[in-house]
Amino acid sequence: MATLIAPDHPSPVQDAELIRKACQGWGTDENAIISILGHRNAVQRKLIRLAYEELYQEDLVKRLESELSGDFERAVYRWLLDPADRDAVLVNVALKKTIPDYRVIVEIVCVHAPDELLTVKRAYQLRYKHSLEEDVASHTSGDIRKLLVALASTYRYNGDEINMKLAHSEASILHDAIQGNAFNHEEMIRILCTRSKAQILATVNCYKDNHGTSITKSLLGDPADEFLAALRTAFRCIKYPKKYFEKVLRNAINKVGTDEDALSRVIVTRAEKDLKEIKELYNKRNNSSLDHAVANDTSGDYKVFLLTLLGSVTSVEF
Repeated sequence: MATLIAPDHPSPVQDAELIRKACQGWGTDENAIISILGHRNAVQRKLIRLAYEELYQEDLVKRLESELSGDFERAVYRWLLDPADRDAVLVNVALKKTIPDYRVIVEIVCVHAPDELLTVKRAYQLRYKHSLEEDVASHTSGDIRKLLVALASTYRYNGDEINMKLAHSEASILHDAIQGNAFNHEEMIRILCTRSKAQILATVNCYKDNHGTSITKSLLGDPADEFLAALRTAFRCIKYPKKYFEKVLRNAINKVGTDEDALSRVIVTRAEKDLKEIKELYNKRNNSSLDHAVANDTSGDYKVFLLTLLGSVTSVEF
């Protein structure tokens, strides 16, 4: 369930006018911006952008980029984008880092349903004039390239049907590859990148039943091995995405110096989907609330905005 709290029928024209007013004068009224955008769903935000451009012949995203700053600006910018366009931006940013953030790329291509991933790939091509697969290939090499391009290129069957005989067979194939340290084995990549999520889930369950440990634990190794990390991330995102996102949040908050990029990414991308369940997992795993952790680890307008998306700040007028 979503944590976003939004009214049913706000006026996009009125919202655009209030945001314009918040951006005029000597200082920006950040609270007014949060009280509006922090309580609007994706469709409502798109209507606000359209209304703002029609009223003022100006791109709202660019206007807010010039008005806001830091982690707050980055979070608002990503929140304003259409979800598929936002994921396209996240992939591109991850690829363009000095050391590409492979786990963000795996996260985005593995969590989405096939049609959702196709929409992200179309948005990527429209924005960057290259295919997502092309850019992944050009910024990676070796085994990690082989894995990421295969994951990005796949269009999985999306049904619930499973073949248990096949699941047992492929669990054995995976186990043999792992036991032989053949993590880059073509069968490993074939199974991970072509089978439906339901079939992969059946296979990893068979793996645990037959071999007494989870496949992700079997893939633990050198922490610096990006290929192994990408494999583990792919299996986690397919098997239990909510648990995966809880761990991303936990790691972002618990590390020395909060990882604001990861923190914002999860909250912004999941607030309209399953952030309520992710919060519940976090609370159970850490014996404390995610809201409290975010409040302690962030500050200022950035803190208020994240808490608003988490459903913790609800007293503002919207």
